[in-house]
Amino acid sequence: MIALRLAAPGGGLISQELTLPPPGEHDVLLEVLACGVCRTDLHLLQGELPDIPYPITPGHEIVGRVLAAGSGVTKLEVGARVGVPWLGHTCGVCRYCREGKENLCERAQFTGYTLDGGYAECVLADARYCLALPARYSDVQAAPLLCAGLIGYRAYRAAGDAINLGLYGFGAAAHLLAQVAHAEGRRVFALTRPGDVASQEFARTLGAVWAGGSDESPPEPLDAAILFAAVGSLVPGALAAVRKGGRVVCAGIHMSDIPSFPYSLLWGERSVCSVANLTRADGEAFMELATRVPLRPSVETFDLAAANEALRRLQHGQLTGAAVLVP
Repeated sequence: MIALRLAAPGGGLISQELTLPPPGEHDVLLEVLACGVCRTDLHLLQGELPDIPYPITPGHEIVGRVLAAGSGVTKLEVGARVGVPWLGHTCGVCRYCREGKENLCERAQFTGYTLDGGYAECVLADARYCLALPARYSDVQAAPLLCAGLIGYRAYRAAGDAINLGLYGFGAAAHLLAQVAHAEGRRVFALTRPGDVASQEFARTLGAVWAGGSDESPPEPLDAAILFAAVGSLVPGALAAVRKGGRVVCAGIHMSDIPSFPYSLLWGERSVCSVANLTRADGEAFMELATRVPLRPSVETFDLAAANEALRRLQHGQLTGAAVLVP
């Protein structure tokens, strides 16, 4: 099979022909039907994540069809369509796993980072971490649900019962979360790159009550803000925008340094927290929600061979919604 691999930090992806081993006891061999392109993939390419096991195949929003299964796989049959998310394996015995916080597992493995991912024609995945996908979504539509949707959903839950919800960065995750929030009666305030009129108009079409640049102040105090943009300098502004008791949720796996800010921005029982990874329970809950709420993923498809171009456009903010690779 063909896979696009990263051989060194700061380099582009190169095409390689690989032969995969047979599935292990709990593994499935999947034909990749679609794979979403995520900002975390950019962090991987730029060497911003620790302990990258080069060479590695990125991609952790995988929609695949089962071609073969290991001896211990009992719930997936050949031909089944499944999703492979970011969380690829956990130890099951550390304190976090025992406490139901497998997203914080000390020895977790991650698809497309420490495990080869879906920028390929085929992939091996642990069947115990694969997710059933709602039938209402095509392969291409389902791909961004597997990270943009899942991490957005965990961040949304971390924001509590916020009615006025600010979303900083209006890309793949925010455009899905805005639809969920709107369907549940929340009021979405979208904050985009300054001057990005197209993204602001896109946010309004998805139910945002206000959209402006991240250098602006929302017209009303926010109950909570979620930062999808990996820009640490946005944190003080988000704190200034939330009311007393409000929360700022940082949803990215990597963020540039947060500058110093006066204590007055934090005072009043405001808080800042991060969201790390996801659990299988998160995945099941979000897919159930996506079955009930008819989400409209905005996607732009690229051939697998054009992955570098898709990543370039993501880096420069030239996508509306999500990019998806189709082998």
